[in-house]
Amino acid sequence: MKVLDLHCAQGHAFEGWFGSEADFQSQLARDLVQCPLCGSSEIRKGLSAPRLNLGATPNPAAPRAREDGAGRTAVAHPSPSMPPGDSALQAAWLRVARHIVAHTEDVGPRFAQEARRMHHGETEERGIRGQASAQEAAELLEEGIAVLPLVLPDAAKETLQ
Repeated sequence: MKVLDLHCAQGHAFEGWFGSEADFQSQLARDLVQCPLCGSSEIRKGLSAPRLNLGATPNPAAPRAREDGAGRTAVAHPSPSMPPGDSALQAAWLRVARHIVAHTEDVGPRFAQEARRMHHGETEERGIRGQASAQEAAELLEEGIAVLPLVLPDAAKETLQ
């Protein structure tokens, strides 16, 4: 298993786990490797230190497992090349994006149409997300319909394994 420090064109740092270097290169060539924060598939490898298992002695600098109070165990693995504040901010953004995905309906390219139907009382009001062109979004705003352009990374739309 290869654990790589990866960076997107926006400067976000994250880890990627791959079966081999060939597996990473294959996925990268098919645009399957994406930044979990912005969805960019323009990815480059950073410097990664190898992990060598030389014995069973615990490493005092290794990340510690902790329980979160709800009986779940979490292990912190910040990327060594990322300042601590950035990793916390990125994790918070991913939590917000996942919350939005979990609590809204994806109406896809029908976003402008559905927003208008709700605004005019033709259908029940609910949280929706989808795609709209810049012109459609501007028209919705001119009609008094509140919209917020927001890029949701694919990682927010999927459960992690």
